[in-house]
This record gives sequence, C-alpha cells and structure tokens, in this order.
Amino acid sequence: MATYVLVHGGCHDSWCWHKVAPILRKKGHLVKTPDLPGHGNDKTPIQKVTLQLCSEKVCNVIDKCAEPVILVGHSMGGLVISHVAEQLPDRIKTLVYLAAIMLRNGESWTLEIDKALHRLNVSEDETYFTNKEEFAVETYYNDCSAEDIAMAKRHLGPEAMTMFKTPVCVSSERFGRVPRIYIETLHDQTVDPEIQKKMYRATPCLNVISLNTGHSPFLSAPEQVASCLLSLAKRVAFGN
Repeated sequence: MATYVLVHGGCHDSWCWHKVAPILRKKGHLVKTPDLPGHGNDKTPIQKVTLQLCSEKVCNVIDKCAEPVILVGHSMGGLVISHVAEQLPDRIKTLVYLAAIMLRNGESWTLEIDKALHRLNVSEDETYFTNKEEFAVETYYNDCSAEDIAMAKRHLGPEAMTMFKTPVCVSSERFGRVPRIYIETLHDQTVDPEIQKKMYRATPCLNVISLNTGHSPFLSAPEQVASCLLSLAKRVAFGN
C-alpha cells in the first residue's frame, strides 16, 4: 500500500481529484487531497496566501502520514511540492509533476503569468486574479466533456499573484535527492508543452510520461492518470 498526497493547481481545489482518488483507493492505497489555503473549504483570505503558507499546509498533511508519500502536484501545485520536498525530503518517496510548474532555484513564473494577463481579471490591488469566463474552457478544459466543464467551472476561484511571482527556493542537497517524475500533457493550453519540455530537461527526472490530453487529465483521462500513479506505487514497492 502507498500513500498519495494530491495537490491541486491554481484557481482549483481538491474537487479536481474526485475521479482519480477513488481509483487509487479501490486499489488499497491511502489518498490525501488537501485544499490549499484560500481554496475550496480552506477559508484563508486569498490576499494572505503565499507559497510558504501553501507548502506548510501540505507539510502538515505529510507529517500526519504513517509513511513517506508519493507527492503529486498539478500545474501551480508543482511550485508547492518543490518547496515541500526542500523542507521534508525524507518524507517523500517520489515527486510527480502533472502538467506542473517545475522550476530551478531562484526562478519564478512571473514572465509566464504576465503573458497570460489578457485571460485574467486582476484585482485592483494586484494581489489576486480570477479567470475570464470566455477563456476558462480553452485554457483548462479543452478536451473535457460538457458535464465536467460545467462542474469544474463551479469550483474555479481566485488565485494569489504571489504564488507565481515568488522565486522557488530549492537545493540539490534536499530537493535534489528526491526522485522526480514528470507527466506531460501534449495538448495543454495552460502550461505549453514546449515549456513543459524545457522544465523537465532543465531539472532532469527519472521518467517522463506523455498523455495526449489538455491541462486537466484528471477530468478527461482519470484512468490514465491513475494508471501512471499506480505504476509508481509498484516501482517504489520493488525498489526500482
């Protein structure tokens, strides 16, 4: 049995894992799907959300687990899991970046978020943003069913700007010793596939898995996502 901690991306909440988590649980695994601060059932004011606060939330979840975990981050969640690995390298068996932002020490996502401003409604104080409705479907759900899109849009919320503008702080001594897997999404309209390649080439991973999906494979291809994650549990079990 493995323990998975699934971290959602920006503007989303733990609901996004509602198709994947049951598949993992049916195979006998323990699955945790926390809401990051300011998302879902966590009512932290979005203006107070920081990368460190989100990392601490996930660290607290991992600290309560009986064994080291397989830590999965989607999209912006990649920033969070990198910081968590820096803080708790011995509590993580494998890091999994699912269409996720995976940066080197000192890098931030500032340039990319600035390129996307035409798709966003930014607050007057520039501390957070929401998605413009006309762009939400093509950005996140370009290969999802109408039913999933309708449900997902109900869960979309604001996101803190600081999450993307805070430089990542990781070291080779801590973050660098945790095994990494990257799951790329080849039809992604949010994190461009070429940018995904650039990231996993700059920070090499044990394996790169390709999915012919958009940015939200947990909705459009949950069985494929679960299969990828289950294969990691087997690999860890056999020490490969």
